[in-house]
Amino acid sequence: MRISAKNALKGVVKNIVLGAVNAEVLIELPGGTEVTSIITKGSVENLGLKVGSTAYAIIKASSVMIGVD
Repeated sequence: MRISAKNALKGVVKNIVLGAVNAEVLIELPGGTEVTSIITKGSVENLGLKVGSTAYAIIKASSVMIGVD
């Protein structure tokens, strides 16, 4: 897999919640950190995502916001 994004986080699919159109996919990274993404139900099917399978959370953003209390 070759991509332009610098943040490709490899992990294991921990949970998938399917909706009518979209799906919430939870990926657990090494060390226990979890990343959740909302993708289309069709993408879940096309990628063959299943709980326990290996997947990448790929993050590409033009800006990252930071906040404080």
